[in-house]
Amino acid sequence: MTDPAAAAAPIVDRVRRRLASSGVLPTRSAVAGLVREESGGLIGDAHLLRLVREAEDEMGGAGAVEPLLRDPDITDVLVNGPDEVWIDRGGGLERVAVRFADDAAVRRLATRLAAAAGRRLDDAAPWVDASLPDGTRLHAILPPVSVGATRLSLRVLRPRAFSLDDLVSAGTVTEQSRLLLTDIVRGRLAFLVSGGTGSGKTTLLSTLLSLVDPTERIVLVEDASELRPRHPHVVRLVARPPNVEGTGQVSLQDLVRQALRMRPDRLIVGETRGAEVADLLAAMNTGHEGGAGTVHANSAAEVPTRLEALGALAGLSRSAIQGQLVAAVDAVVHLRRDRAGVRRVHEIGLLRREVDGVAVLPAWRSDRTECEAGPRLRAMLAERLAGAW
Repeated sequence: MTDPAAAAAPIVDRVRRRLASSGVLPTRSAVAGLVREESGGLIGDAHLLRLVREAEDEMGGAGAVEPLLRDPDITDVLVNGPDEVWIDRGGGLERVAVRFADDAAVRRLATRLAAAAGRRLDDAAPWVDASLPDGTRLHAILPPVSVGATRLSLRVLRPRAFSLDDLVSAGTVTEQSRLLLTDIVRGRLAFLVSGGTGSGKTTLLSTLLSLVDPTERIVLVEDASELRPRHPHVVRLVARPPNVEGTGQVSLQDLVRQALRMRPDRLIVGETRGAEVADLLAAMNTGHEGGAGTVHANSAAEVPTRLEALGALAGLSRSAIQGQLVAAVDAVVHLRRDRAGVRRVHEIGLLRREVDGVAVLPAWRSDRTECEAGPRLRAMLAERLAGAW
């Protein structure tokens, strides 16, 4: 049996070529007319509409994966080759029956998406990491750097803001951790949300920021605009990569410094991944209580080491970053994705300076209601809440 997508690909390709050579604007009527011409005018209305949609997706959308990006349940679309596409609906990766005509089609899509993000993708610049105008995170890498085929990764930004009730229903947060997390935010403790890739760090941080008092001003600093807290006073600052000439870059470090001049009640860094860690910790040490951010780490215990490594990028010594870290950050909330693909708050810990460095003492774990630092966390929260209210 003929694959409908494969059968439609030559028609769509011819329409694309004709529009490119003619200079005609790709309006819906122009595309429909060319599709009918290229198909010989012997197709029905339903088939015509499908081909028009595919042609529009090829020239202005995300091609064969555009329907996947429209699916509200899909968070990631991964293209490993023209006949290998994977998605994540929140329960782990699954392969889908989406096909491209060939690797050239994947490359055309990757190049066009990169151009939409204001970036260059070609043999001289064989990879790109950028955000599309709608917020979707794009990563693409071309052969021969990517052996065998063009690889395309799309992380979809969903505008929905979740509540703690939603996260409890999804199994991400338990009733015990919900109470602790609420008090951490209300008590203005500075905290970091840690976890691996796709563990739900951004979703959890957005949800927790929705608990911030409406009278407070939140200033968000991000590499890509992903945080979506339900809060009436949010100011967003987004980093900008260099343009094709290598100029115009605005780094997270630049934005953290600007944010400090904008009278933030809460300074939030979407993901700490470089030298901006020095400015963030300095800000948290100058009266900006309740700051937060995310950091990539495989466990809560690894967070201090991770931040020490990032501090080295800013020229800070190990002892300097440790001193600032203990003074600036109160708690670490660690997320883990279990074997079933469910994202869960695995641990809440407190930072403590020790002889050989900084340690994260577990105060609560998903498999044990309370741990070593549990009483200390409760006492700290009680003191903060009594002083704040």
